[in-house]
Parts: sequence; C-alpha cells; structure tokens
Amino acid sequence: MLPENIQEPRSKYRYLKCGTYTLASAHPVEFAPMKQHIVISAVGGDRVGMVHELSKAIADCGGSISESRMTSLGNEFAMLLLVNGNWHTLAKLEGEFKKLADATGMNIQLRRTEERSVRNDMLPYSIDVVCLDQTGIVAGLSGFFAQRSVDIAELSTRSYAAAHTGAPMFSVQIIVNVPSRLHIGVLREEFMDFCDHLNLDAIFEPVKN
Repeated sequence: MLPENIQEPRSKYRYLKCGTYTLASAHPVEFAPMKQHIVISAVGGDRVGMVHELSKAIADCGGSISESRMTSLGNEFAMLLLVNGNWHTLAKLEGEFKKLADATGMNIQLRRTEERSVRNDMLPYSIDVVCLDQTGIVAGLSGFFAQRSVDIAELSTRSYAAAHTGAPMFSVQIIVNVPSRLHIGVLREEFMDFCDHLNLDAIFEPVKN
C-alpha cells in the first residue's frame, strides 16, 4: 500500500487480461507476427527477366526469400525458393503467383512448409565426384548413402567435355548429413572403395565453415 502523498504511476503500466487475472508489465508488450514458410518452384522457357518477375512479386507481397536455387536446364529456367512472411503475406503470394503463371506461361507450384529444426546429431560432409559420363551414377551414389541412413542435404551435377580429349565427363557435388552414431573413418573407407569399384574419382571431407 503506497502512502497517501505518493501516487502510483499507473500510466506507465500496461495491463494484459489472461482469463480472470490481470497482469501488469512495466514495459509495453509487442508481439511479433509468427513467420510462416512456403516453397515456390517455377519452371519456364529461359528468357531475360524471369528472376525479376518472381522476386518482385514476392517483395510486393511483403515476403522475404530465405533460400533459393536457380539454374538453366536445357532451354528452360528453373527456380526453387523458400519464402517467409506472415499468414497474410503467404495468402497474397498464393493469389499473385496464380496470376503470374497465367500471364507468363510459367509452371509455378507452391507448398506450405515449416522451418527446418537444427539437428545436433548430424555432421555435414562435402563430397565431390568426377568420372567419365555413364548411366546410373546418381542412382548409385544416392543408394550408397540411403542404405546407411545418411541424409543428402544438397546435390548438383554437371556434364561437360574434358579440356584436352573432349571426352564426356560428369561431376557430382553432394552435401550429406552423417549421423553422429556412424564412424566417419569406416564410412569414408567404404565410400572410397565403392567409388574405386565404379571408376569414380572422389573427395570426402568435412564441410568448411
């Protein structure tokens, strides 16, 4: 109870009602809108301005690009993006991208998702493979890791002609998440033996920060 000559500065307090109780806070309470996530994939005939059209539509709706992969594949251009925003932003995006698909002829797909949780029981490793181009390389590599419950986080491939001989070559870059329960030395040895059997030149090393 305050003395009669002292008045409690009630104007400094903000009250929150929780059920039948009233809570007082000495500082204004601000609640940040919860971020939601959506994956956008878009494929269309390769031309100037495609990246700008998609990124502008996202920005105009108030969205933010968290991650993206974009590349030319044949005569097509493919984009894969992870976008975040509040529920109103994502709802606007779903409507705007339908209009954009109709106007440009791009094949655009959207899928709601959630932010990936941090895995402390996984160790990231980088793998580079180079070999003469042949059928089944990706199937063989992915099968090796799937059989050992090793998650493939990223994978990219490229076909090219060797500099001096012109021989058809194939390269693969992979990021894998290795469960900490696996013995890295044993896994690396098994992988190198697997690559030797298929005549693949390979590097298996920790991801550098």
